Amino acid sequence: MGYIDQMLASGEQPLVRDHQHWFVLLADAFYGILAILAAIVLLFLSSNVGPGAPRDILGFVVLALVIGGLLYIVWQALRWRSEEYIVTSRRVLRMEGVINKRVIDSSLEKINDAVLTQSIFGRMFGFGDLEILTASETGISRLRMLRQPDDFKRAMLDAKHELELELSGAKPLPGPPIRMPSAPREPAPAPAPSPASPTARAELTADELTRTLGSLADLRDRGAISAEEYEAKKADLLRRL
Repeated sequence: MGYIDQMLASGEQPLVRDHQHWFVLLADAFYGILAILAAIVLLFLSSNVGPGAPRDILGFVVLALVIGGLLYIVWQALRWRSEEYIVTSRRVLRMEGVINKRVIDSSLEKINDAVLTQSIFGRMFGFGDLEILTASETGISRLRMLRQPDDFKRAMLDAKHELELELSGAKPLPGPPIRMPSAPREPAPAPAPSPASPTARAELTADELTRTLGSLADLRDRGAISAEEYEAKKADLLRRL
């Protein structure tokens, strides 16, 4: 089980997982690459130096530059690999850290808008910055040099729409699997049908009702549902309180 699987709530599913563009890895590993290039230059120069102490010193310097450069590049690669941006059915998460993990998340229902910025090179090489505008001051605000940001934004907005449909009751929540009986039973006489009782409906708490009405109002303002559908759903929810 991966680290991200431990962070998911019950019923929450990861939809999209992505990293920053590999240009970020090249920029972060610049000093390691520079050290290896310097080692190559010194190795070439040492071939023109006669045997003795200066050549031995240059050899140790070359070895140190190569080992140090490789270790630095490997560390930056691990950092780049461990930084992930994830869209789940409930949240957007940013996870970073090789040894010490740090996770920042924003609830999909609090996201108001997402602003995608791509330069001409970003469109050519497939990266960009995605700014997430939320109703909360905390959480994820900017995803820098995200790989394929248009696909990530589309998946995030689709997940937000699915969540709003679930909260408004327009889409039923997934239920537990039905277990089949281990052995067939003799059929019992069917009871007389009785009208459904109003109390059989699931009751809502005040907080759940407030959140659901807020989501319905947002769908109405965006034109997803009509005002009549909103009033009918509102009346139904108030009867279930």
